[in-house]
Formats: sequence, C-alpha cells, structure tokens
Amino acid sequence: MKDNRPHVFLACGVFKGIIHAPTSRPSNQQTQFLDAGLHATPKKLKLRVQEQINAISEPSIIVLGYGLCGNGLNEIQAGKHTLVIPKMDDCIAMFMGGRKVFLEEFTKEPGTYYLTKGWLQADTHPLSEYNHSVEKFGEETANYIMDMQYQHYKRLRFVAHTQDDLDANRPKALEIAELCKRWDMQYEEYLGTTDFVDALEKTISTPTQADDAFIIIQPGETLKQEMFQ
Repeated sequence: MKDNRPHVFLACGVFKGIIHAPTSRPSNQQTQFLDAGLHATPKKLKLRVQEQINAISEPSIIVLGYGLCGNGLNEIQAGKHTLVIPKMDDCIAMFMGGRKVFLEEFTKEPGTYYLTKGWLQADTHPLSEYNHSVEKFGEETANYIMDMQYQHYKRLRFVAHTQDDLDANRPKALEIAELCKRWDMQYEEYLGTTDFVDALEKTISTPTQADDAFIIIQPGETLKQEMFQ
C-alpha cells in the first residue's frame, strides 16, 4: 500500500549545497535546514530539532540529516510522525563513506579535529572561534581559552566526499591549519566517497525503502542512543 504522507528532510545546514533536490522527488516533499552551529551545543540541538518536528502539523515521514551528534538526538520523540535517521555518529562519518570507516580512523587517532565544507561555510571552526574570542575577550584571554580547548588535539583533518570540494575549500582549510600549528596539530586531507550521501539522497526520495544503514522510529516512539550501536 502506497504511503501518501508528506516527506520532510530536516537537516543540519552542513548539507546545503551537498544534498540537492532532484526533479523526481514527490511534490509533497519539504526541505528544512537548521543552523550548523547547533552541533556545538547538543542540548540546544536536541531542543531545536524537537521543536521543528513538533511544528510539522501533518503526520509525515521525516528524514533527519543528522547522526547521533554528540548525543544531541538521544531521546528525540517522533510524536505523530515516522523518523528516519542515519545510523551514524555524525556527518563526518557520512562524508567519509560510512560508520565503519569513521570508527577505524577514530581508533588510529582519536585526537582529531575534523573540518568539512559545511563547517567551513557555516564559519564553525577554530579560526572563527579564535577571532570571535579575541573580539569579545581580548587576545590574551582568547589565547588561554583556545589553548584549554585545543591543546589535546593531535590532528586537523579536512574531509571531503568529492575532489572538487576538496580543491575548492583547501585554501580556507590551510588558513585554519596555520592557526592550529599553535597546538602542533598535523594537517591532513581525506577524500571520502559519495556512497552514503547518495544513499541519503535516495532515502529522502523514498524513505519507506530505507535500508539497515538507517534507524526507523515509528509514531509515538523515542530515539535512543543504543540504537546507533
């Protein structure tokens, strides 16, 4: 039986310009992007995502463009909707090609700060944070704050899922890497794949056909952290 409920893609702003809307998508599909900066505060992320879900009046199938995101989506409630969520820790894993690849890399060097095209475009990275801190607190205090936050990182890795994105955003990534030399971070680039982005694109169009790379939360149910394991 065909499911005629509206399809909603509710996603982090990092997916702007990455997830596109092909003409084959249903006419009843909506796309909503939220501020990428919310990932820095998981509690705020959870509240904002829940608000958006609750604000959708008609029972819908909502594909979330988020992973667990620092436990920010733990205990998100479906309400009258069906939620479809990538079984990923965060968008970095999606761009790298999947959770397995991400966990393998994490095991090699857990002290890694990741950059993506989306984070660069959202101005969410150590350089913008440093500039804002200098403006607000002055250079000396800003240096102290940043040292406390970043001194334990060993690697700065720019992750892209296409060569074009890697090339286009390299200048900004290198500018950030220059600052991160302060903490002896080694700069690396990682070219992932479009595999999971393509899978997400397909799932947005046909969410009822989502495979086991996604978690399905039925109406009235709640998303739990352990579902991502």
